[in-house]
Amino acid sequence: MQQLGQMIVAGELGAERPLVPEEIGQRFEVSRTVVRESLRVLEAKGLVSARPNVGTRVRPVGDWNLLDPDIIEWRACGPQREDQRRELFELRWAFEPLAARLAAGHGREDVQQRMVDMVEIMGQAVAHHDAITYARADAELHALLLHAGGNRMLEHLAVIVASALHVSGGQVTGCDRPSEAALGLHARVVEALGAGDGTAAEAAMRALLTVHPEAEHMVPAPREH
Repeated sequence: MQQLGQMIVAGELGAERPLVPEEIGQRFEVSRTVVRESLRVLEAKGLVSARPNVGTRVRPVGDWNLLDPDIIEWRACGPQREDQRRELFELRWAFEPLAARLAAGHGREDVQQRMVDMVEIMGQAVAHHDAITYARADAELHALLLHAGGNRMLEHLAVIVASALHVSGGQVTGCDRPSEAALGLHARVVEALGAGDGTAAEAAMRALLTVHPEAEHMVPAPREH
């Protein structure tokens, strides 16, 4: 499924002709059962549609579930990489500062302590140049923040942030590479949350998202109507 999904997202398989299960099975050396299951999963993601007497065809990009973690990863690994990074950044810019404001003073004490623990783990990871541990603690910290505000719709966006952290592929936000500057900004967010200062938490999150110069060119500007 992974290879087939990547090929569809990369535009290597288009809507010009149906996807033939037998050809797919031969190409990837898998059984028809595996092919059918893969196409079923891809259909659930909006990438393909299967109709009687028509076959299975690739659907237009507008029909894809672009918030699906797999599709995010596939786009980030293909020719749409830069578009994917920009769109993820713009999406995070739209909701993470708000999530920080909402979470200030609303999280449980154990959740707040867990976020403090994550910052400490990230600090140790920076000192030991351990990017993997840093990334795991960073992802958990952002997930905790999104769950702390009491907005269930924001909670569901935690998977989007996790995907963004996983596929960023470059220094765009303060979450992309372990550094003392990024660590300090994460600490500022958590401190503001603990103090119940929503304004400071929101400002710290915006600073975190734009800590690298490249990000300044990605901040969405108001559009004229």
